[in-house]
Amino acid sequence: MNFPLFITRRIALSSSGSFSRFIIRLAIVAVALSVAVMIITTAVVNGFQQEISRKTFAFWGHIHITALDLNPSQGDIHPISLQQNFYPSLEQQDGYTHIQMFARKAGIAKTDTDIEGLMLKGVGKDFDWKNFQDFLVEGQALSQADSTTSNDIIISKSTANRLRLKVGDKLTIYFVEKPPRVRRFTICGIYNTGLAEYDQQYAIIDIRQIQRLNEWNDTDIGGFEVFIDDIDRLDELTNKVYYSIPNKLSAQSMKEINPNLFQWLDLQNTNEHVILILMIIMAIINMITTLLILILERTNMIGILKALGGTNFDIQIIFIFNAIYIVFLGVLLGNTLGLGVCFLQKYFQIITLEPESYYLSVAPIAINWVALILINVGTLVVCFVALVLPSFLIVRISPIKAIQFK
Repeated sequence: MNFPLFITRRIALSSSGSFSRFIIRLAIVAVALSVAVMIITTAVVNGFQQEISRKTFAFWGHIHITALDLNPSQGDIHPISLQQNFYPSLEQQDGYTHIQMFARKAGIAKTDTDIEGLMLKGVGKDFDWKNFQDFLVEGQALSQADSTTSNDIIISKSTANRLRLKVGDKLTIYFVEKPPRVRRFTICGIYNTGLAEYDQQYAIIDIRQIQRLNEWNDTDIGGFEVFIDDIDRLDELTNKVYYSIPNKLSAQSMKEINPNLFQWLDLQNTNEHVILILMIIMAIINMITTLLILILERTNMIGILKALGGTNFDIQIIFIFNAIYIVFLGVLLGNTLGLGVCFLQKYFQIITLEPESYYLSVAPIAINWVALILINVGTLVVCFVALVLPSFLIVRISPIKAIQFK
């Protein structure tokens, strides 16, 4: 018979109503909660990063190539030529997947009862509608024939709600110029990225509309959007573009164009690290406290076992087995609870958010299985080390004093 394992079972499982069993159960719950919180925190932070990055990059691309004197608040005032040595050959180079033209122009949308400022984004026939398709909730993409300029417009769901419009309705856009200009569009689609910062401002039209309004020729555009295949290489690929384009042009990554959004994402990383550290510290303190209480409560038993010839190592193994039982069961329950909450949120979207504050309407979940494995392994290792150290107190316990201890 394995003597330490037999005693461990008696302490952990068979001592009904004892204080030891209550402490062990409490420790298991504490470890489970710590692991569950770490799993949920990692999944939510990873979800925010993936979802916001995906939507931002799908809507705007990863890198913008524009004129150096661009004033984004007014739209693309100074055009650049479509005829560049990198267009469209850039997408054949390593790391780059697509390049497309765009232009922007500010306007005022007016209905019979409402008025709304909009930034119109003009796109050409090279626009990647496959990337945008996930955001199109009603209607269809722009119809862009070779010979005629499309009068279609795609507006956001939030704009449609504010102006009380639907697919098929007419929308009049006024452009504040000298003299003022007016264009009448037909709503062919409604999109929803969930990013209020974009949805409240942008509508999509044929780039030829902006070319005509600005009195540009057919080869004048506002800039290029470049898509890449690896977000981790964003800085590297942006620099590569920057140093390969003419001096009159500038290349910026979306992180440089919209730093507030990505700084907010970086802040979530910091919050994640703080929560993980706090949960690990809580688990360590909980396990050390639990083992010390078990040793204290079982001081008489330790004295009797020593008096009967039990070695310090055998008695240490008893309490280490208890610790292993607590940690493994706690980690198992923590994974069940944490992953259960994550899957419930992912498929039923129980927790909703304010898009104005969090950029998304629903708390996103993205489970990183590598991070999950690291959390489990890290918890097991840290807790085991924290539990082995208090067990050395057993060596200092005298059998006679321990038997007399009450």
